[in-house]
Formats: sequence, structure tokens, C-alpha cells
Amino acid sequence: MIDADLSRMLVIRAFERTLLDLYGRGLLNGTTHTCLGQEYVPVAMEGLLDPSDHVFSNHRGHGHYLARFDDPEGLLAEIMGREGAVCAGVGGSQHIRRDRYLSTGVQGESLPVAAGVALHLKRAEPGRLACAYIGDGTFGEGAVYEALNLAALWALPLLVVVENNGIAQSTPTDKHLAGTIAGRAAAFGLPHELVEGADVDDIRARLAPLVSGVRAGRPAVVEFVTHRLGPHSKGDDTRPAHAVGVDWRDKYASPRLDRLEAAAVSRIQAVAADVIARPLSRWEAR
Repeated sequence: MIDADLSRMLVIRAFERTLLDLYGRGLLNGTTHTCLGQEYVPVAMEGLLDPSDHVFSNHRGHGHYLARFDDPEGLLAEIMGREGAVCAGVGGSQHIRRDRYLSTGVQGESLPVAAGVALHLKRAEPGRLACAYIGDGTFGEGAVYEALNLAALWALPLLVVVENNGIAQSTPTDKHLAGTIAGRAAAFGLPHELVEGADVDDIRARLAPLVSGVRAGRPAVVEFVTHRLGPHSKGDDTRPAHAVGVDWRDKYASPRLDRLEAAAVSRIQAVAADVIARPLSRWEAR
């Protein structure tokens, strides 16, 4: 893995840890959902996407945003409601819109919207795609199946990325999901690719043909078997330590990782200090 990819993953992790620290110190309000342990997924996927593609994120979307824009300043300002916020502070942690990126905290909402955008892209911008990130828990939403049905019927350039971290808030996947995600994709005749490793280079090489097919109008589902190392939201994690999962970071333990991690932590610490000192955002200034 090249330094740039590993560094981006470590920046995302440092950002998420900083959020939890700020909440713990009473400097942030509301809620937040970190992607600790899942950072490699959006970093790997972003290498397969084009800036003209549309990305639809979810409630656990900080990594998706940072992988696409490398803008911790704007995102932290948004979450803290400070000057320089991406959406003037009205979107907060979950509801972000920038260029061709949109996140939502409403489970399943992004799939029908992404399908509609994919239909537009098929007609107006052939070769572009809509990429929607969802979790395993979202497969309980009916809108998911309506979107998959239309994507298959109309041959839409829709790529569904499932971050299956084995738990939906506090409910293990085997307690809320009958059958498999692969089986549900097959019900609509959609290709399904299961990714179990965290090697960014291998992931891209493996998924490149599938993504090319999506661009040509063959919608697909990619399922990442990943691990949510942190809580669902701040401190609400009741899992025993052995049930949390494996940290991808352990795979890359080395002096190089230590160097890049120190740089990432230093960068995010500086960002936090800067954003905290900013005045509150004002919508009228937009």
C-alpha cells in the first residue's frame, strides 16, 4: 500500500478518535457515529471512483467524506457549527451535501435517491455511476429492495457498497438478517462480490472489473466484511472485547505506520485547535 492511502486511513482514524474525545470533554453536542475499523473501505473505493461519480453516504459517513475530499477542517467545523463548515453547520455529523456527495442519517433513504441519480446518469452522462454506502442493518428497509429492483430492471449504473460490520446498533447481524446479503442481491439478478480482507491494493484490483461493469449499466452489490471497533454512537457499546473484531491497523504495524500515524494525529490536533477557536457559523453569510 502506498503512503498516501495509508495516511488517509490514519487521518480518518485520528479524526474519529478526536470526535469521541471532544464529545467526552463536552465540546460537541448532539450525536456522532464513527467508522473506527472501517476506514479502509472508503479509501479503497475512492481509488475506483471518478470525481464526476455521485457518492451517497449514511449516518456513519465521516470516512466517506474524508476519503473523497480530504477536508477535516470543513467537516469538523460542520459538526461543531463553526465558521468554515461545509453546510454552514446546519447538517451536523450526518447530513452533508457537497458537489456530488450527499449523506443522510435516515436508514435506506440513499438507495432510492441514488437509483434516481443513476437513471439520470445513464441518460445524460454515460460512464458515470452512483455509489451508495449502506450497512447490514439497512437491509431491513423496504426502500432498499425497491431501489435494487429498479436498478436491475432498468440496468442502472448503481454500485451498492455494504459495510457489514456484524452489528446493527446493538443487534448482531444474525439476529436481524435472515438469509444473506448475497442471496438478496441474487434475488434481483445482481452480481455480488464479498470482500473479507483489508488490503487496499488487492481490493481495488479485485473490484475494478465489477466497477467497470456498473459504469456500463450492470448494477452490483459489494459487501465488505468489516469491523466496527468503536461504539454505535459515542459510548453505547455493550459488546465484550473479543466480539469487537480485528483491527486492520495490526496488519500494517511498522515504523512506517508509526511515522504516518504521528503525522495524522498531529494534523488533526491542529485542525481541532483551529476549529474550536473559530466563531459560530452563520447561515446568513452563505
